[in-house]
Amino acid sequence: MSGHKCSYPWDLHDRYAQDKSVVNKMQQKYWETKQAFIKATGKKEDEHVVASDADLDAKLELFHSVQRTCLDLSKAIVLYQKRICFLSQEENELGKFLRSQGFQDKTRAGKMMQATGKALCFSSQQRLALRNPLCRFHQEVETFRHRAISDTWLTVNRMEQCRTEYRGALLWMKDVSQELDPDLYKQMEKFRKVQTQVRLAKKNFDKLKMDVCQKVDLLGASRCNLLSHMLATYQTTLLHFWEKTSHTMAAIHESFKGYQPYEFTTLKSLQDPMKKLVEKEERKKITQQESTEAAAEELNQLISLADENQSKESSSFKSLFFFSSRERAI
Repeated sequence: MSGHKCSYPWDLHDRYAQDKSVVNKMQQKYWETKQAFIKATGKKEDEHVVASDADLDAKLELFHSVQRTCLDLSKAIVLYQKRICFLSQEENELGKFLRSQGFQDKTRAGKMMQATGKALCFSSQQRLALRNPLCRFHQEVETFRHRAISDTWLTVNRMEQCRTEYRGALLWMKDVSQELDPDLYKQMEKFRKVQTQVRLAKKNFDKLKMDVCQKVDLLGASRCNLLSHMLATYQTTLLHFWEKTSHTMAAIHESFKGYQPYEFTTLKSLQDPMKKLVEKEERKKITQQESTEAAAEELNQLISLADENQSKESSSFKSLFFFSSRERAI
């Protein structure tokens, strides 16, 4: 009884499994294309079918995150190397400038500039040592991207193709089952053929689904090992750099301890002194203009006050003249 659980014999199942007729291929491609169209347009699919692949979708999200962050990390390492080279070059140029100016200055300030210039040149050379672990880090990340991630990406693409075939076969079986009449032999034969196609598609999909989940887990663990190993090397190199540089700077600070401090003004641009001079002249002109306007206003007030006094004197003189002429007439 255990060998006859299906409603049709096993030789019929094998015949359906090996059905490679043109009509069967066309029907299969039709439903695969329909499934691909549904996925591309974002139409709602069967919630139970989507829920069955929840663990797979979570693994794919993790894979895309690893793929995206590794690319960003590779770009950041390249940019970081360029910044280190540029900073080292500028630091070396500043050190050479301080040394050349220190040779011309015979005071203690000149000695301080020479020592500081030597320390900056030494720091610029030691800073370039950071490029060795960074170059190695970049090579390892690129190898990881082009081998491990690319291999997983190929498996993901094959899995997506099998998933499209499987879900297309499910759509095909759903369409056939809606018109199924158990009393008609042809319709039953057609349903069994589609059912066999679904089983084969599910078998291939389950195998690739397991491969993808295993490879994504292995990919995440490999990236963790890569980062922990390479970042430890970079961290050790960075600590050695700061130890040497801080030791050199501390020695210079101790050697010039007790010297008279100097006040230095740093110019961000060669146009700063000219800008300050222009601003000073403008403020001076504004102050002169304001003082001139204030003096003119005060002069106008004095003139108006004098006019008022003169008018008052003339009115009083007229009144006195009127009274005196009246007395004469009397």
